[in-house]
Amino acid sequence: MATIVATAPAPRIQQTRKVGIWTPAYTLWLREIVRFYRQKARVVGVIASPILFWFVLGSGFAHSFHTGSEGSNQYLGYFFPGAVVMIVLFTAIFSMMSLIQDRNEGFLLSVMAAPVSRSSIVLGKVLGGATLAAIQGIVFLVFTPLIGVHPNLEAIGVSIAAIIMISFELTALGFAIAWPMDSPQAFHAIVNLILLPLWMLSGAIFPASGASGWLRTLMRINPLTYGTDALRNALFPAQQTDFPLTTNLTVTIAFCALTFAASWAIVNHRTNKPSA
Repeated sequence: MATIVATAPAPRIQQTRKVGIWTPAYTLWLREIVRFYRQKARVVGVIASPILFWFVLGSGFAHSFHTGSEGSNQYLGYFFPGAVVMIVLFTAIFSMMSLIQDRNEGFLLSVMAAPVSRSSIVLGKVLGGATLAAIQGIVFLVFTPLIGVHPNLEAIGVSIAAIIMISFELTALGFAIAWPMDSPQAFHAIVNLILLPLWMLSGAIFPASGASGWLRTLMRINPLTYGTDALRNALFPAQQTDFPLTTNLTVTIAFCALTFAASWAIVNHRTNKPSA
């Protein structure tokens, strides 16, 4: 009789299935929101510093170049959009510093080792930082009555849209800068060299029309100038601004796409390099 030999089934090889882009991106986005609002000192600092800067610097410049309270109020009104952009800039900087912290603590390494798309890392971190920056900037709009501005619904809608786009472009730019960095000190050095001059030459402190020739050229090629001017278009529709609203929004949208594409390219370039 033939002997029947029972054989054990071959072990099944469990394949790791790669998840989509949206679930990891949402998880990283939510982590940024929760971590920010658990740090109370960070929330107070981000809001209080630009308010103090807006009032002190705005009043100082106003009394330096004008006489009387009317000139002071006019300059505080002019400086108001720049203060909003400053809030967005500070929040974006602090949010992208967490990228370096995540790398040093090993969290970023575990995310990169997981079966998730590298694009989800960019999307989650950028959207998280941009959401925080936009919220802080939008909240600052409650101070518009102090400068005698009472915007209607259309102006509020355009202002919010401009703040969201500025938040996204600055956060994506900060991500592209922070990703190759190994220390917060190096990131701060680049911030002082690039991001702060970018804000100063955006028309936040003085208009491009009143600047000297070479400085006016730098301000016109600065993409942040158009976002700041778009916010000023919305809040002060009766005043003459440097550029039309359509031009400001078009350039701002284009810069949003450019900075996000740069962030995506940097992440994929560094993670796809063959190991030595």
